[in-house]
Amino acid sequence: MNDKKRLVAIAVGLSVLFCFVLVRFYQIQIVQHERWQAYALAQHQHVVTEPFSRGSFFSNTSVKQGHPEEPLPFVVDVQKYHLYVDPESIPESLKPTVASQLLAWLSIPAAERQEFNAQFTRKSRSRKLATWLSREQKETIEHKWKELVKQTKLPKNAIFFTTEYQRSYPFGSMLGTVLHTVQEEKDPKTGQALPTGGLEMLYKKQLEGKQGKRLVTRSPRNPLDTGAVIQEPEHGANVYLTINHYLQAVTEAELTRGVKAVNGLGGWAVMMDPHTGEILALAQTPEFNPARYRDYYNDPALSERTKVRAVTDCFEPGSIFKAITVAIALRASEELIAKGKKPLLTPDEWVATADRHFPGRSKPMHEFRTYRFLNMDLGMQKSSNVYMARITQRVVETMGEKWYRNALTELFGFGKKTGIELPAESVGLVPMPGKLHPNGKLEWSTPTPFSLAIGHNILVNSMQIVRAYAIIANGGLDVQPHLVRKMVKGDEVLVDNTKPVARKQILSKTSAKRLVRSLKYVTKPGGTSARADVPGYTEAGKSGTAEKIVDGLYSKDHHISSFVGFAPAENPRFVLIVSIDDPEKKFVPGVGKQQMGGVSAAPVFKEIAAQALQYLGVTPDDPYGYPLGHPRRDVKRADWTAELEALKEAYNKYN
Repeated sequence: MNDKKRLVAIAVGLSVLFCFVLVRFYQIQIVQHERWQAYALAQHQHVVTEPFSRGSFFSNTSVKQGHPEEPLPFVVDVQKYHLYVDPESIPESLKPTVASQLLAWLSIPAAERQEFNAQFTRKSRSRKLATWLSREQKETIEHKWKELVKQTKLPKNAIFFTTEYQRSYPFGSMLGTVLHTVQEEKDPKTGQALPTGGLEMLYKKQLEGKQGKRLVTRSPRNPLDTGAVIQEPEHGANVYLTINHYLQAVTEAELTRGVKAVNGLGGWAVMMDPHTGEILALAQTPEFNPARYRDYYNDPALSERTKVRAVTDCFEPGSIFKAITVAIALRASEELIAKGKKPLLTPDEWVATADRHFPGRSKPMHEFRTYRFLNMDLGMQKSSNVYMARITQRVVETMGEKWYRNALTELFGFGKKTGIELPAESVGLVPMPGKLHPNGKLEWSTPTPFSLAIGHNILVNSMQIVRAYAIIANGGLDVQPHLVRKMVKGDEVLVDNTKPVARKQILSKTSAKRLVRSLKYVTKPGGTSARADVPGYTEAGKSGTAEKIVDGLYSKDHHISSFVGFAPAENPRFVLIVSIDDPEKKFVPGVGKQQMGGVSAAPVFKEIAAQALQYLGVTPDDPYGYPLGHPRRDVKRADWTAELEALKEAYNKYN
């Protein structure tokens, strides 16, 4: 009986236990299924970030009309890999072996090996060992790791890789100051990198993307799968620039060569389409290599190279400003004629220039030689200070100082930002009547307009000058310089600057054409910039030489020397300014003073323009206009021969 009771008790107990197990099974599998499933998966699955690709910058390959090319990137995001180790999955006895093998495969410098070995002693499931490995390096390490795993029975997933994108530059340092770069260290949560400047900084938000998510399944010893993307990454917008890679390369190369030839400190150049405002090239030397950005920011002597000096640096333009002076005088005459009044200047008028004294000036105005009379063509060809001051005197006396200043600022944009898509653009300085300098002296006084007429007492940046010359070159229309043609994200066009826009007429077509005629004399024999003459083509332009301010005073030994012009002279494909910082001051026999813009900067313009016109497929419009001794030279059939002879005769008659 006792045995029977015992069996019943055991049976009841087993039944209760079975019921308990059944209830618990129901709770776990049915009621708490999701909870326990998540717990189990958490031991084998985890979510990792899926990196995004930052937007790229592309060359303007549409400049060659009728010959479209595939877009070429100036910068791209290249997939790189970071190597990690799981120290807790490696037995203590094997850690030295694993560390030494990885050191050999990675070629870690001796100075970093102690810290590398220390990662294996950390109580962690994830320690970073190496960064920014290439695909080839990753595949080599994976292959050798498999062999080591076979020998040692190590877990396959004791080391693993994560993916990230790194900026790469197919053209090296080309366009470096404009593009800039991003720092290698990224925000671990967002994957975003901090830009160092340039377009990377200006379009930071548009270029940035958004990280995706990947679900990775791993066992304690073996990887089960590579993981599925559960949220696609959002890549950044691509920026299609106005700059063309070939024109940029030519401009950089010739600028560097030209600066070296005159022992200058550096230089910059801007090439722009005068009809659309598209910047075709923006060069600078010495260069900034974005791939080595740390070198520049850690060395004060190199930090200046990180700026786009054509935009950030202001200088007195000197004689390149004289074309603007004439343009303003012509504009004033247009307004007077519209009111039924007599124009204050006609291009063929002979202006008395022997008297070099002007109101408010204690000394006569400097002139390289004294001329009795000059017309507009000779005033430009000889770069006469007195001629420019005389016509400006008429403008001020007839139209007023306020009108004259407004013409500088409102019509031609000096003293204002051009709006080019680059950070830190300088506005320059146009004197303001009634305003005081920091030294307590008035910015504007009686003689100020005469100084402005020859490019003194005014500060400009090169982008402002290019815009002003573009107005002259394109028939008098306003133009907006810009670097971005389009910005596209996926299928969405964020920015489109390729469509035509309404433009204001700043100067009449007649006046603009007449001014171009005067500028053509400058690059021919008898002009100050004959070294800018482009073989086979017509061109127009002006050189200038401005003294730099050293220790608060104008220096006779240090200069900014420039040439700005356009080609062909009629319907030009580009306007180009070349500025050289501090060319060596010396006299070159048979050439002239090396520090002058017509000697140092003009030849650089010539070389860039000649190659650019050929690349763009522009048919030579002066096929007989070649230098002395060239087999194609035919002085009788060359452009501007008859005009030069007529001007020379007129000069001799009046002087």
